[in-house]
Amino acid sequence: MARRKKGRDISGWLVVDKPAGVSSAAVVNKVKWAFDANKAGHAGTLDPEATGVLAVALGEATKTVPYITDAMKAYRFLVRFGQATNTDDAEGEVIAESDARPTDDDICAALTGFVGDIMQVPPQFSAVKVDGQRAYKLARDGEELELEARPLWVESLELVSRPDDDHAELELVCGKGGYVRSIARDLGEALGCHAHVQMLRRVWSGPFVAEDGITMEELQNKAKSAELDAHLLPVEAGLADLPELRCTAEAAARLRHGNPGMVLTSEAEYGDEAWASLDGKAVAIGIYRSGELHPSRVFNH
Repeated sequence: MARRKKGRDISGWLVVDKPAGVSSAAVVNKVKWAFDANKAGHAGTLDPEATGVLAVALGEATKTVPYITDAMKAYRFLVRFGQATNTDDAEGEVIAESDARPTDDDICAALTGFVGDIMQVPPQFSAVKVDGQRAYKLARDGEELELEARPLWVESLELVSRPDDDHAELELVCGKGGYVRSIARDLGEALGCHAHVQMLRRVWSGPFVAEDGITMEELQNKAKSAELDAHLLPVEAGLADLPELRCTAEAAARLRHGNPGMVLTSEAEYGDEAWASLDGKAVAIGIYRSGELHPSRVFNH
């Protein structure tokens, strides 16, 4: 007999405004405890010293995590010129220095080379796998890694402010898999002065905005209460970028058993990924073909 999971059968999304100094995994564990939830996960890791949107999925919402992970995201970050570090952020050791400092015009001109489809080499201290091991573990052991460049779509990269000659505040909007630390490192190389990230904040991720997020202090104070439950967004919030297809109760029953079901209305085109709903609640995610949804994931809520 399968062992019953401990905790409540609760589903939905919680947007956390993550503070610096705590890992994404620690935030997820805290959220799971605060809701007494039996299942939790997050969409897109933030470095421990980074702040901002960490979207945590509970229960059935974990089935929508890939759609938030794949969504566009925006970051505000402070670049420190004149120093390269082994981690590409302020937590690492300085490995190269330069007295050169770029002008605002130099920065703006260089930023154009980082927009559109680009190739990006992840930081040495990152979670990418090398021969089955995480790169950061190998880097901590002193290994010099040759990581492969990966494609990244950058929607925009703009200079926001220039506090002083040593620093520049930038805003990046990009797709899945972007490393802000790599952007800062490569910008420093392009400008001939070295650079690293000194401060990083994820402003929004897909439909979730940092300003709407709950703080860790609020999470602690409202833990295991109806007041905390009120902060939970519906499972469907994770499907904002997919077309919604309304269906009947009969079709919903078929879909929940993994069978194709007829949908009533659709803005989807043949072959599109979409989700079916009954009375506003997600029933299934799948591929739309000729008036039917062919399910790949079903919801039990």
